[in-house]
Formats: sequence, C-alpha cells, structure tokens
Amino acid sequence: MDKIADLLLDAICVVDAQGVFEYISPAGERIFGYTPEEMIGRRMTDFIAPFDLERTLSAAQKVMSGEPHLHFENCYVRKDGQLVHLMWSARRSDADQKRVAVARDVSALRQAEASQAALFAISEAAHASGDVGELIAKIHSILATLMPVPHFSVLIQDPQQHASRVVYQGLAANSTPDQAHQEAHADQVLYEAMRGRSTAWLLTPHTLGEAPAAWQAVYQPAWAAWLGVPLSSPNGRVGALILKRYQGDPPWSDKHQELLQYVSNQIAMAIERKELYARLQHMAQFDALTGLPNRYLLEDRLRGALSRAERAQSRVALLFLDLDHFKLVNDRLGHAVGDRLLQEVGQRLRAAVRESDTVARLGGDEFVVLLESLQEADHVQPVLEKIQLALQGPFHLDGHLVQVSPSIGLAHFPNDGRSGEQLLRHADDAMYQAKRVAHAAHATGPAARSGAA
Repeated sequence: MDKIADLLLDAICVVDAQGVFEYISPAGERIFGYTPEEMIGRRMTDFIAPFDLERTLSAAQKVMSGEPHLHFENCYVRKDGQLVHLMWSARRSDADQKRVAVARDVSALRQAEASQAALFAISEAAHASGDVGELIAKIHSILATLMPVPHFSVLIQDPQQHASRVVYQGLAANSTPDQAHQEAHADQVLYEAMRGRSTAWLLTPHTLGEAPAAWQAVYQPAWAAWLGVPLSSPNGRVGALILKRYQGDPPWSDKHQELLQYVSNQIAMAIERKELYARLQHMAQFDALTGLPNRYLLEDRLRGALSRAERAQSRVALLFLDLDHFKLVNDRLGHAVGDRLLQEVGQRLRAAVRESDTVARLGGDEFVVLLESLQEADHVQPVLEKIQLALQGPFHLDGHLVQVSPSIGLAHFPNDGRSGEQLLRHADDAMYQAKRVAHAAHATGPAARSGAA
C-alpha cells in the first residue's frame, strides 16, 4: 500500500473513532511537516489550527454518523509553525468504525486567491481614499491577513525640510508610548540608511555587519529582520515602507515581498495624488506671485468673517489698497522690479496686521486687508496708520531704490454694507476717491526713482 500511496501527492489518513491517527501515507510528511511516525498515535486535534477546531470536529461527527464529506476545507499547523490549507474528502468505514480521508494541500491556491483579493482591495482603497493615513491603515489591516506585519511604518520625504517624517506607525497593541517613540526613532535612522537605494533592503542579525553603524546602534535583539521598501514615483523617491518582524515570527516569502512592492507603489501614487491636489488647491486659492490669498479665498474668508460678526455683534473692516503710479515703476525699471515690489508690499502688509487678519492680492497692484473682530469703528485707525507707515519706507530692489505711496479705501460692516460684495465695492470706490485726491496733490509725478541701493 505504501508503495502506491507514495506515488500520490495527496495524503491518505485513517483515524479511529476517538480521532487518533492510525495510518498516514508518506505524502503526509510533505503536507504536515511531520513524518507519519510522529503523527500516528496522536489525536488529530493536536494538529488542527485552533480557530478551525470546532468546525472540524463537527464535520468529523457527521462523517462518523455515516454522511460522507467531500471538499471540506480546514487549516492544520505544520511542524514549522506555518498554516497549511487542506481540502478533505472523507467517509466512514462501517466494518471497523474508522474514518478514511484524503487530504490535498490547497495552500498555494488559497494564498493566490487571498493575494488576488488583497490586491483588489488595496487598489480599490487607493482610489477611494482621500486620506493617505486612512489608506495606509487599511492596507496594514489587509496585509495582516496574509503575512506577519507586527511593525508597519510609512515615512515620507519632506522636500522642503530635506528630512523624513513618520506618517503612519502600526505597532503591537501592547506597545508603550516609550516603545513607540524608540521605534519611530529607529525607523528614521533606518530610513536614512536607505538613502541611495532604489530597491528593497532586507537585513537580519546575520547580515547586520553589512549595515551602517547608525543602524547597528538602534538594532534591538528582539528583531528577527528589517525590511525597507522604497516608495518611488516618476519624480523620485517620496518615502519608504518599513517592516520589522520579531524572533519567532514566520519569515517573509518572495511572494510577500512582491506584494509589498505593489503596496509601496500604491502608497507612493496616493502620496503623489495628495500632493498634486494640495498644489492645485493652493494655486486655486493663493496668488502665484506674492503667495497671498487671491480673490476667491478672500471672498470665502469674508463670508465667514461676516457670519461671525453677525453672531458676535462685532465689526469688520475692509481696506482696499492701490499703489500710486505703479505703472511707471514697471515702465522705467522693468516688470521684474515691479514684481519684486509687489512681493515686498505683500510682506510688509502681512507684517502690519494680526495673524487672524487676511491680506489678499486681487491682481495688478490691488491689495485688500480684511480686519475682523473690531468692537468700534475707530479701532481700524491704528491699523491704517501702521500700514501707511510700513509702506512709507523705501524699497531696495535689485540695485534700485523705489518709494511708493498707497491710496487706501475703507469700508465698515455693517455701516457700509452687509454683504461682501457691497463692502468690496464701497472700499473700491473709496480707494479711487483717495487716488483722485492724491493725484491732485502730486501733479508733479511719482515719487519713484532709480539708483544704487
């Protein structure tokens, strides 16, 4: 019998009425990891995965009652600790009250199905989620069903600061805040050690000597392996996916690492998409030259300010500024100097008001200052004087000394209008009236001259 059974890839098992193995064909060693001699005489419950025990015992009872059971699936624990997915066909032997079953290893098939489902779920999550942190948490939970991921972190490269930051840290549930801090520090060090690498990097205690000294300094004895997978995009590396497993955890297979590469691509694309959205949103709301809010963002903030003022019975003021004779600065000194002047004016205006106030550029040389939470109408006067003083000083621009004066129109809520449109129109009209007065007083021309700064 063994000679014939040895040719089969499936394992033939005979179990008595008490659930004790009496016979296992040679193929059992390939499937279970144990030799037949190691399993014979022991109960099948010694090898069944705990989560499948109750269901398996119920199925065995049905077989012993005379009901054949075809294509029943459950999980056993191999000798090496790995789970093996088995498909059983079993029936009772009436003559000696035993169960005869054939076990087929379907682990590869189930792993492939699970991986395919995970790929679909990850891809779906990547396209549906607008929040990168939420996406990474979802991916972490999906991966946890396929492979050991007790430590799963994502770091993103900050192009402005030339440094990395941890945007997601998945640790064991019993981790303390101190441990979380230590792990985050280690991740930062490990990330820096990966600089210049475009492929995944697996380190174990056996290869620790090849690692940078900084990595060796943060290495912890409990770790069994560290895996860093770059998050790469067409524009370069945007971060890294970092996993660590501990002593006793099963190793990552080649299939696991292929899956992680796919995951890293999805996360990188999500990060790029979020950054692109942020850039587009910034472009839609802020002036490209000065970085100040544009008309659309000003109108949005003005609506909010008026709503708050209505509730608090407070006042809002709008200052509409236009630079006198700005066109002559452009004509005489060039548009580059004119642009620099607008940038400097924006900075001085921003420095002259509170953080809670808004300075916006509407276009050309027109600026608007939105002042909130004013209790009295005359509370705007010190701000107006501060702005005039800030703009009186000369501007040193590319070797030129430029001096300008603003025409300023003022509108109050609720005296001059109850809507943003009414206030802007009133302030605009008041600014043109101030400009006419300024032109009449300075008929000799602009106070702009060029020379060495």
